[in-house]
Amino acid sequence: MTVTTPDFDLRLRQVAADLEALLTDLLSDSPRAGEIARPVPLLSAMRHAALDGGKRLRPFLVVETAALFGGNEKAALRVGAALECLHCYSLVHDDLPAMDDDDLRRGKPTVHIAFDEATAILAGDSLLTYAFDIIAAAETELPDHAKVALTLELARAAGVGGMAGGQALDLAAEKQTPDEAGIITLQSMKTGALIRYACEAGAVIGGASAEERGRLRQFGALIGRAFQLADDLLDLTSDAATLGKAAGKDAARGKGTLVGLKGQAWAEAELTRLVSEAGAILAPHGEKAAVLLETAAFVANRKS
Repeated sequence: MTVTTPDFDLRLRQVAADLEALLTDLLSDSPRAGEIARPVPLLSAMRHAALDGGKRLRPFLVVETAALFGGNEKAALRVGAALECLHCYSLVHDDLPAMDDDDLRRGKPTVHIAFDEATAILAGDSLLTYAFDIIAAAETELPDHAKVALTLELARAAGVGGMAGGQALDLAAEKQTPDEAGIITLQSMKTGALIRYACEAGAVIGGASAEERGRLRQFGALIGRAFQLADDLLDLTSDAATLGKAAGKDAARGKGTLVGLKGQAWAEAELTRLVSEAGAILAPHGEKAAVLLETAAFVANRKS
């Protein structure tokens, strides 16, 4: 399987740094236009959830798919920030005692541990709604039709037919283990929906055709599956110090995964197949798709 190059690693770190700077500004204590006030404890919890967030894969995909079509990089970074806010909201709520009941996230205490449960719920709610604020704001320099498309698709990716619905299936899987088709459906909703969105969002920002949007969405679906498969392998083989979160959770809760169902050797071969198929989808773009192809390899080979 292809390994990433130093140039790719540098690009990944640069986008993550740019995003961190943007999120720091967006999550400052100072009220924005139309806001009466920003409660400081709530903002502190939101920053705890959203800052120092590691690799920032989803925003990176937005930025790089937009670049594939010559899209506005500043606008792409803002859409990436919106997506990251929404992703972080989901982590805050998933970590709550009523859900996955986790104490550690990204190597630090989860929000409900660092603050309290009520503040964690409000921080998650605020990050979720702020995502749509960021896309719609005048500072996101995109045509109105693009903002409408980005907002609609993000709502669908996050909602009952996407991430939230996938979390409901995940909770149900603790009581009755799904079959292979059920596991694939669950994972394509809970994890895959936002990754598919990230890839299609870049195409929207770049003014791509409906056919091109569909191709990037398919690319996102493949690397979303690869991401979850790699995550399941890490949950099986790694430790909390490496992952920055609890390891072995799926087995402890009796949750079914494709790794558990089919074995580690199958999973590793399937990762290779998914990366190859993702590369074939982007073949019409030639060298312009090099960064995205490396992203697929990075997703499959990640160690944390």
